[in-house]
Amino acid sequence: MKILILCTGNSCRSQMAEAYLNNMQKGITAFSAGTSPSKQVHPLAIKVMLEDGIDISNHKPKNSDLFVSDSFDYVITVCDNAKESCPIFTGDVKQQLHIGFEDPDAVEGSDEFVVSEFRRIRNEIKEQFTEFISKL
Repeated sequence: MKILILCTGNSCRSQMAEAYLNNMQKGITAFSAGTSPSKQVHPLAIKVMLEDGIDISNHKPKNSDLFVSDSFDYVITVCDNAKESCPIFTGDVKQQLHIGFEDPDAVEGSDEFVVSEFRRIRNEIKEQFTEFISKL
């Protein structure tokens, strides 16, 4: 099964979701991309994923245009509908889904609070994608 996780910057949520999917079940190949990719994966996304035993330090944000000629079983958007416009994928996809999460990169406050929000979003991503996999 081939899955594309799509967002805007491809620096936090989509990177974490891709990593979880690729580590959850054999037979799943996940990719992530953004419509306006950032220059790098957010350092706090790397930090909180390492805390859960997954190293995404070698990941790079990618433009969704790279995948338009590919076929996917699922394209899943992870943007926060309330605060962002979700990207649209125009490539060959059997099913499009939305599993939204707040953007941890938009959080303001003390360093401790920001890290705790990255952890909260990481945990939500893990929980929601574990549930998604269980329904396949």
